[in-house]
Amino acid sequence: MFGNEGVMPYQRPPLSKAYLLGKLEADRLSFRNAGFFTDQNIKILNNEPVVKIDRGNRQAVTANDRFPYDKLILATGADPIRLPAPMCAAVTNIFYLRNKADADRLGAIMKPDARLLVVGGGYIGLEVAAAARQVGTEVTLVEMSPRILNRVAAEPTADYFRTLHISNGVDIREGVGLRDLKPEGAAIKAVLDDGSSVIVDAVVAGIGVRPNTELAEAAGLKIDGGIVVDKFGCTTDPNIWAAGDCASFIHNGEMIRIESVPHAIDQAEHVARNILGEATPYCPRPWFWSDQYQTKLQIAGFNRGYERAETLASANDGGLKVSYFKENLLIAVDCINDARGFMMAKRELGL
Repeated sequence: MFGNEGVMPYQRPPLSKAYLLGKLEADRLSFRNAGFFTDQNIKILNNEPVVKIDRGNRQAVTANDRFPYDKLILATGADPIRLPAPMCAAVTNIFYLRNKADADRLGAIMKPDARLLVVGGGYIGLEVAAAARQVGTEVTLVEMSPRILNRVAAEPTADYFRTLHISNGVDIREGVGLRDLKPEGAAIKAVLDDGSSVIVDAVVAGIGVRPNTELAEAAGLKIDGGIVVDKFGCTTDPNIWAAGDCASFIHNGEMIRIESVPHAIDQAEHVARNILGEATPYCPRPWFWSDQYQTKLQIAGFNRGYERAETLASANDGGLKVSYFKENLLIAVDCINDARGFMMAKRELGL
């Protein structure tokens, strides 16, 4: 296994939740200790990234060596989309949250009375805002779309979380983008495109991710929103496979790429079994979750292309259930503080 972070493999979901809040120790992020990998005859090269794939000779090439392979799996994930470089040129304390080092840097500046600008009203931005408020950091969140969660959830879900964040002291500004960042003494002056500005100590951008396809593209593999794989997880090279956030595949007649930890695990396990000869088509069973303050959102299914959404108060006080339909078929459900409703939704969706 090759990596570029210099640490053993670890869980990423807690980075914007319990770990960022200091409620989870670093050693508890690890999937396994080093001894486990040694015992299983798995060699971890965690500071030696692959820089080239030599398909002709079936070799993974690093800066220092060449490693032959029979089968190669690309699990390169995705990286945060960056703010425009000219906008950031004159200031420091610009953060993105994708790895442990990012979380460590961000956590160090999240203090009582510190001022934080969150750019982006998706789940990562909202989770960072929630964590920051819980330690007393002042938070302004800007979302250039008409509302938060505009791309990923129906209005009732967005309305619920907007109310939740405002009640916890977050200054949410929707339909407002970031125009520029300027030094203001030791702080940052964030100029917004409505003409207003806000003085902050740091900026966190959660404006989406791009799959890491450069290695595959340079090797001549097919790319379409991600590294294209067939129903078994194989790329256009029969000896190279891909799984997780970096992989695109056809589902229900359209090319999709899913950013979800459960999906990444399921697809990786499928790929491993298929490499070993099982030849089982992969059918995604997508589900997601988000923790914000004391609220848990659990999502069953994939709401892409939904035509209508129906809302019901859940059996739990303060809970909410939003069901998504396409061609009158249930395709996804958002469950807020409703674990029982989530399990029922998974069963109904065949997950």
